Amino acid sequence: MLKVYVDADAFPNLLKPILLRSIERLELQSFVVSNKKVSIGKSKFLSYIIVEAGADEADHKIVEMIEEGDLVITADIPLADRVITKNAHAIDHRGALYSVDNIKQYLAMRDLMEKIRESGEITKGPKPFGAKDAHEFANQLNSFLAKYVK
Repeated sequence: MLKVYVDADAFPNLLKPILLRSIERLELQSFVVSNKKVSIGKSKFLSYIIVEAGADEADHKIVEMIEEGDLVITADIPLADRVITKNAHAIDHRGALYSVDNIKQYLAMRDLMEKIRESGEITKGPKPFGAKDAHEFANQLNSFLAKYVK
């Protein structure tokens, strides 16, 4: 059975009830992994894992735990790449489904933007997270779960 992992340190509050409803409705074993206490709600299907503070500690724990076919929810593109490498799935907070076909493009764009910022260029960064993003996430999550949860 597919398990869900949430890279929770930067998980938007707007998405918490959306994800919790899906977890409850489909009885999905799910893990919320973070460096600090982050709650998306109460459910017998949810486990909370707090890792030591430090860059990428939550990412390392998720990669250690996932199995082929599992789903990770993250906005962290390098983590998504590691997830895809393990034949699991990743969805970002704005509804993008990372895949073998597109993850390298996402990584390349991320790296390019990082180099531009390192050169001293001021970039805008991502637009604020809003209701439209939450809607896109909900649509992608529902579509994914309809396809992979039997």
